[in-house]
Amino acid sequence: MKKPIPKLNRPRRTPGTKAGEVRLVAAALILRPGEAGDEVLVCQRKPDQPMALKWEFPGGKIEAGESAEQALKRELNEELGIDAEIGRPLIRIRHNYRNGGAVDLQFFVVRSFAGELDNRIFNEMRWMGFEKLPHMDFLAADLGLIKDLADGKISVS
Repeated sequence: MKKPIPKLNRPRRTPGTKAGEVRLVAAALILRPGEAGDEVLVCQRKPDQPMALKWEFPGGKIEAGESAEQALKRELNEELGIDAEIGRPLIRIRHNYRNGGAVDLQFFVVRSFAGELDNRIFNEMRWMGFEKLPHMDFLAADLGLIKDLADGKISVS
């Protein structure tokens, strides 16, 4: 007879993600021209959030009845106080967590927005060149994209 896994040793679920559930998320690569090429806005989670102090691209959950673009526009307004012009879709990634949950990430290019960036929820925000991204402690779901951007395998043009 198998012994049950003690509760303390069970993998922790990402809040809001149940085993077998796929969370739909839209995220933005907000770009600006830099001296050595495009720079992208990256954001760090707060110490009290799940996956504390990990870096990510701004965005969030797609609610029922929303398109990915609508969700991203709403999330960027909530998180950064901007009215973003959502550009072309860049890539779609599915990442499976060890706890059985999964995230389906849709990334979009954002080159234009109205308003001043206002950090409403993050620990820190930075503009970074693509070549520096692999040196940051990003969420696991973003790592493949980070590598491809740094290696020039994905173009944001």
